Amino acid sequence: MTFKQASAIPQAALIALQSLNNGLIHTRKKVLINGAGGGVGTFAIQIAKSYGATVTGVDHTEKLEVMRCLGADHVIDYTQEDFSKNGQRYDLIFDVMAHHSIFDYKRALTTQGQYVMAGGDLLLVYKMLLLKPWLSIPGDKKMDLLLHKPNQGLGSIQALFEAGKVTPVVDKCYPLIDAADAFQYFAKGHAKGKVVIKI
Repeated sequence: MTFKQASAIPQAALIALQSLNNGLIHTRKKVLINGAGGGVGTFAIQIAKSYGATVTGVDHTEKLEVMRCLGADHVIDYTQEDFSKNGQRYDLIFDVMAHHSIFDYKRALTTQGQYVMAGGDLLLVYKMLLLKPWLSIPGDKKMDLLLHKPNQGLGSIQALFEAGKVTPVVDKCYPLIDAADAFQYFAKGHAKGKVVIKI
């Protein structure tokens, strides 16, 4: 593993791993990842495929090819199609870029499906925290919010890397002197995978 690859792993890969494990992915075969072309999403596609899931990735037009290359079975361009309204149902929705109504997500789940939010609109995060007890009725669809645990699962990511099942996707690498440019590029939301700053 190169230093560049190693630097891309800790937060993004672990958010993906913890979210998918929280969603009991080994029992959920039809998975949708919203925001699948970014840093967390590119890890999530690979991890979900390592569990044998059928993966649908959702992101911007320019990220569709990278999602396909990582193994996504289906890709959706959110500028052209709203996955919450196309009639498809998923056993697990992992959401990195929450922008829909919570009820839109719930509608897109199978009867025993689960939604896991890891990021997105701050107002939606607060709504999830407040409504979670009423949204997840036992025996029904489950709505959850990831509480990230730093460094938990690094050994699992290392094992997946060594097995050739997970490879960090690094879009750009900036020298430290250009850190401001790196943050500006990242903020535009166009990064395919991770943006790395080299010291």
